[in-house]
Amino acid sequence: MRCLTTVIQEGGLTLSSNILVVYKKNFEDVHDKALDEVRNTLESLSKEMSIVVDYSAREKVSRTDFIERDLVVVLGGDGTLTSIAHSVDENTPVMGVNSHPREPDNDGSYGFYMGSDPNNFKEDIKRALSEEAIVNILPRLQAEIFTTSGNIIRSDPALNDLLLANTHQYQPSKYRLQRKEDEKNLEINCVQYSSGCLFSTFLGQGAWYRHINNIEGTTFPEQEIDDHYLFVSRDLPRNDRRDDGTYWAWTNQPTTFTSDMHRGYVVADGWDETHFTRGATISVSLNGPTLKLLTFRSTIYDRVAYWIDA
Repeated sequence: MRCLTTVIQEGGLTLSSNILVVYKKNFEDVHDKALDEVRNTLESLSKEMSIVVDYSAREKVSRTDFIERDLVVVLGGDGTLTSIAHSVDENTPVMGVNSHPREPDNDGSYGFYMGSDPNNFKEDIKRALSEEAIVNILPRLQAEIFTTSGNIIRSDPALNDLLLANTHQYQPSKYRLQRKEDEKNLEINCVQYSSGCLFSTFLGQGAWYRHINNIEGTTFPEQEIDDHYLFVSRDLPRNDRRDDGTYWAWTNQPTTFTSDMHRGYVVADGWDETHFTRGATISVSLNGPTLKLLTFRSTIYDRVAYWIDA
C-alpha cells in the first residue's frame, strides 16, 4: 500500500528554490488582490533566501513550465489545481492557495485541495520551503488506450474522476466490460449500454461521483483508500443494475473496456479529452503518477474522516 500521508517535522531553509506560481485570472478584484499578496510575500522572502519565482496565468502555462521546479504554487480554487495538476510530476510538491475562500464570502470557493489562503500564505510558504509542511501523497487514475493499430495512448492522470463515454452524448455508450475478481467483487465479463462510465479516486467522490451514484452513508476501510477506486455505469437501465460490480464497484483491479462506439473519449478531471474509436481497448486503474500535495493545518484525509472506516 502506498504511504497516504507523511508529515515532515524538521528541516532547514532551502538554499535555493525554483518556484512556479500558476494563478487564476478572470479580472475579479479578489483574485488580483490574492496574487498581489503572493507576489509581495515572495519578493520579501527573496531578500532572506535564494529563490527564483516565475508566474503564469492558468490559460498560458505549458508542460515545459513545470520542469525542474522545486515547488509549484497554485493560486485559485480546486478547478485551477485540477486543470494543471496533470502537468506536474510525482516528485514536485504542489501548494494550493485558495484565492477566494468561502469564509467570509459565501460566493467563494470551498477549495478542498487548497491547503493555504492569502491570510496564511506568508507563514505557510515558509513552512513549505523549510520542509515542515504536511506532505500528502495522492493516487491518481489513468486510462491506457490500446488502439486497433497497435498504439498505446495514456490519458492525463485524474486527481478526482475520469469519464469514459461516447463523444456524442445523445447516443449510448456501447462496450464490453471486464474486471478480474477481487475481495469484494466477482470476475465480470459483460456487454453494456449506458451513458458512459465514471471512475473516482477515494477523495474525488465528492466532486461528481456522489451526484451520479447514491452511496450516502458508505464508509471505506482506511487501509484501502489509496489503492482502491470507485466505478459506476452512468444511467444503466434499472434491470441491469446489480450488486456484482457491473453497475458500481469499489475495487483495486483494473477495469477494461472494449469499445463498440464509432468514437468515444476519456476525460480526466473534466479537462482534456483523449479519443478512441471502435475496437479500442481501454484499461483504467490507479496506476497514474501520484501527486505530492502540501497542506499545513491538517492532512487532506482529515477533511473527509466521515468517509473513512478506521
